[in-house]
Amino acid sequence: MKINQNVRHFASKKALELPMVSDLVKGKLVDMHTDIFLGKADAERREERREHLDAFFDATMDTYLAALQDGAPEAEAREITHIQANFDFYNHGWTEMMEFPVDELGDHYERYETFFERHGIAIDDPLGEFAPPSDIPEAPSTPEKLAEPEHPYAEGGFADDVYVEGPDGEVRVGGGEEPEDVDVSQAPGVSDENAEA
Repeated sequence: MKINQNVRHFASKKALELPMVSDLVKGKLVDMHTDIFLGKADAERREERREHLDAFFDATMDTYLAALQDGAPEAEAREITHIQANFDFYNHGWTEMMEFPVDELGDHYERYETFFERHGIAIDDPLGEFAPPSDIPEAPSTPEKLAEPEHPYAEGGFADDVYVEGPDGEVRVGGGEEPEDVDVSQAPGVSDENAEA
């Protein structure tokens, strides 16, 4: 998969690991991810998916931290959560929200199979052990879209590794090195300046 990476991603990573600001940052990141992916959905379907996506992305923040604790670099830990989301989109027939084509689902699963198996994650069970005790709110599926999937926001051909586009526009395999002095205030939700990031 191809993802972006900049200093704000590293600031978010650091902030999620700090007790004083983690809840603020987590809430802002959940809101951002929900809004980004709802923007890819058909307009008439957006609000009916909001609660589901809010709860789903909240759970993937725990996956992200677990992947970091397992030693994954920031880009890989974040990619794992995006793959979980794409599994969920596929299961609901929300192909227009997918970031990679349907036929690459298995390839993305296999790259992180060890992590996924350890935590009970599967294509048909995207959260595995990270599912909250209270169920994720349901949202209507569109299974008919799986017959001839359209995914205008998907980029194929990046299933063999994590590809990271940096601030300079250059795409690198694996992502960049974490800066030594990461300013947590650059994370979304920490300061007023980043409240709309």
